[in-house]
Formats: sequence, C-alpha cells, structure tokens
Amino acid sequence: MTEALFRQDAYLQQASAHVVAHAARGVVLDRSLFYPNGGGQPGDRGSLRWEGGAMEVVDTLKGDGEDIALVPQDGADLPPVGTQVMQSLDWELRLRHMRMHTALHLLSVVIPLPVTGGQIGSVKSRLDFAMEEPPEDKQALEDALNALIARDLEVSERWITDAELDANPGLVKTMSVQPPKGAGRVRLVRIGTAEEQTDLQPCGGTHVRRTSVIGPVRFGKVEKKSRLNRRFSIHLAD
Repeated sequence: MTEALFRQDAYLQQASAHVVAHAARGVVLDRSLFYPNGGGQPGDRGSLRWEGGAMEVVDTLKGDGEDIALVPQDGADLPPVGTQVMQSLDWELRLRHMRMHTALHLLSVVIPLPVTGGQIGSVKSRLDFAMEEPPEDKQALEDALNALIARDLEVSERWITDAELDANPGLVKTMSVQPPKGAGRVRLVRIGTAEEQTDLQPCGGTHVRRTSVIGPVRFGKVEKKSRLNRRFSIHLAD
C-alpha cells in the first residue's frame, strides 16, 4: 500500500521514498507525491532521482490495491527495488490541475444541477450537467463563477464514515463518478467555512488552499451532448 502524501499536503513538491516494486504499470514507492489518474483528474508528472540515476515520470496510475504506479519514460533506467529516491513534481502542471479542480467544484455551485461527467485538464476543463434547455445567460454564469473565485474562500477537508455518506446522499453531485468508498471513511472537500459554507462534496483529488489562487476563468462554448446533457468548458486566464 502506497502512502498518499498528496492527500496529506497537496502543496508538497519534493519528498524522499523507497522503491518497493516494479509493477506492470510502473514503479511503486512506499510513499507518493504523485496523484494517480482518477476522478477526472490526470495523473501527475515529474521525476525520480537517486544516487547514480534519474527517471522521468510521464504519468501516474492506480496500481494493484492501494498501490500507486509511476510510469517511466520509454527506455528509462528504473531505480532498483529498495533504493531511496527523491521525488520531484512537475509543480506547474499540478498547480494548474488544482486550480481547475477547485474551479469545477465552484461551477457545480453556480449551476446547481446533477453532474453527469467531467474532466480536468491544464488548458481546458469541463463539467457535463443534466440540463435540457440551454442557459438563458451564459455570461451571467461566468460572472457568478468569477465572483465566487474572487471571494478568496478557504478550501479545507474533513472525513466522514461510509455510513454517514450513505445517510447523506445529497452530498454526491456527480452521477458518473462515485466517491472513493470501502476504506471505512470518505474525504469531503469544503469551500468556505462551516458557518458560511459554499460547497461540500466527496472528493479524492487535490485542491488549492484558497479560491483566489484559481484566478479569473472564462467559459468556452456550451455544447449539447444529448437531449438531457450539456457540457460547460472553462479555461484559466493564464
């Protein structure tokens, strides 16, 4: 089982670890800075360095069980099992994913409809909503999203049990991706304070600490994906 350092501190950019296996999907460490592809968020990239060698990490995937597999560049030399390595994130890419991910949570506040799909990217991200009719005022929605971002709201987390989530199904906004359950507890991401809460939903991904870090966003085109679904794309301003 790989210890998920990114869940303890999403802003951690370097950390040591030991190689525990060479799996089919990549190199497995005992502790990982790298977020594995899942929940609509891409896997992290970066590098491993050890005495006498280095390896580029071109993707991060879920391995067997709770393992996290770091995908090496084709033809790369792998650190031997047992080797101590230094992990370094491609921080610019991770931060863009974090900004996008938090912005999508706020988009689900601005458009309070069931989410039928989503994908995070460094350039463009999107959410699909169960929306039969097109929005009456797309610009008003964009303005509302940017107003929430500019409020510099705190982003925090807390944990509840699987049973507590089952008793509060309204916390789950996304119809296409179920929250990670089975370990006995589920992580909730809160935007705002407990007294003035803007959003609260299950999520295993990485997020910025305050919404102002996201910066201004703009909408792309709104696409009709089916009779009951419309896709909203957002872009970061920088």
